[in-house]
Amino acid sequence: MASCADRSRSDLGDLESPAAVTTTIPPRRIGILGGTFDPVHIGHLRGALEVADALALDELRLTPSARPPHRDMPQVSAQDRLAMVECAVAGVAPLVVDARELQRDKPSYTIDTLELMRAELAVDAQVFLLLGWDAFCGLPTWHRWEELLQHCHILVLQRPDADSEPPDALRNLLAARSVSDPLALKGPSGQIAFVWQTPLAVSATQIRQLLASGKSVRFLVPDAVLAYIDAHGLYRASN
Repeated sequence: MASCADRSRSDLGDLESPAAVTTTIPPRRIGILGGTFDPVHIGHLRGALEVADALALDELRLTPSARPPHRDMPQVSAQDRLAMVECAVAGVAPLVVDARELQRDKPSYTIDTLELMRAELAVDAQVFLLLGWDAFCGLPTWHRWEELLQHCHILVLQRPDADSEPPDALRNLLAARSVSDPLALKGPSGQIAFVWQTPLAVSATQIRQLLASGKSVRFLVPDAVLAYIDAHGLYRASN
């Protein structure tokens, strides 16, 4: 007759056998927030972190753009902007930096970035492209914009004070693809949801203007970013 200890070991062995254990690994959830980050500030970071927490993202990639097609060239170099974003997110999971757009010698088209990322991810990975309301309304001017939803879901970061209407070109798309609850986004791509942000009245333009006039931007950017700006004399008025 087997002892209690023998029976316990036998039962445990049955439970741990590969045939007895079935695990389902959920698909990875990856967010993407692009921008010039000239400089990165608390508005970028707080919005990113709120979305990452609300949607339980495994990773949210801040992706600095090199040559944005729809905006003026950034005021400081790609190296400096990348370094500031790296300083800002150091130790702040799940925020990470993706520098691939800075390595391309051509304009930073979002569709190209999405295609490259998709090629590296499992087919069932969920990808969420984060866009501010103004950027979303400008989508019809983007390169191959109709293809974006083939590669990602779109999360529109809408501030409570945003009261403008989307352009006509987006209304049919919203009617067909939008869902009311961001947590209800299904599959790897193809839908649109709105996420309300904590309103933070801060912009990179405002920060550059303050720095150029010799004023403090403390608490508008992380301390590590401010230290980098000061150490390299960025955004200061030329003598």
